[in-house]
Amino acid sequence: MLEPRLLVTFVHAAHSGSLSITAVQVGRTQSAVTMQMQRLEETLGQTLLHRSGNGVRLTGAGERFLVYAERILKMHDEAISTFSGKGLHGSIIFGSPEDYLVAFFPSLLRSFGSKYPDVDIKVVAAPTVELKTLLQSRKVDMALVSTLNLGDVDNIVRTEPLVWVGSKPTLEQLDFGDTLQLALPASNAMDHRAACEAMDSAGLRYNISYASNSIAGLIAVARSGLAISVMTEGAVPPDLHILNAPLPKLPHLGILVAFPDADQSAPVIAFADHVGKMLRAL
Repeated sequence: MLEPRLLVTFVHAAHSGSLSITAVQVGRTQSAVTMQMQRLEETLGQTLLHRSGNGVRLTGAGERFLVYAERILKMHDEAISTFSGKGLHGSIIFGSPEDYLVAFFPSLLRSFGSKYPDVDIKVVAAPTVELKTLLQSRKVDMALVSTLNLGDVDNIVRTEPLVWVGSKPTLEQLDFGDTLQLALPASNAMDHRAACEAMDSAGLRYNISYASNSIAGLIAVARSGLAISVMTEGAVPPDLHILNAPLPKLPHLGILVAFPDADQSAPVIAFADHVGKMLRAL
């Protein structure tokens, strides 16, 4: 017999590539996770994972079995949800850029959690380019990702303007002189590229004095007055100011709900539907 708990652990190990990370995700010790994987391999009579000092990776048999494990768990969750009378239960690994988490996630989680208290949501904060890689490797179940292509109206659930942010109401009060000091996300982020392209198009001199994908770090630098930053309007804290001219206008970002190339479980489908409805309504 295939125990669902063993399948859950196996799927997490397959996606994370690490038994230590899997132990955190399933709430067990690493030695317990190792024993679970050994039991599953003994049950199937197949080696599913290659183990090394760098983690684990799927064998050929493991890759084939992963498809079955995910399908079994999806049907298991749907059956429990349908017949137990307890509603949805299961777990979701949800990815999002950090500024969307700051702006939207507390209300999204609160409203979803009140309706589906037995769904456990784990959050991965990363820029869009990294989230796309995590989706392709199926290490997250769904993600909010950004796009500059606002023509994709059928899939965009919300648009958010990018804005310049500083500790004073106007750029003149910050007194940077001839060269503006910028605190930006890392260079692979859309916000970084959009800010640099806007500055270059306007012919303004600038220096990137701080770069990080941590929005808490960007906010701290902006609060210090040593640089101005760029973030989505919804993530701007109340003690910072949105700066306008003579700074160039920044584009809007479209927000999409994206999935890996795999069947989605009932909790993932429900959370994605909830996220889309909430973001359109906010």
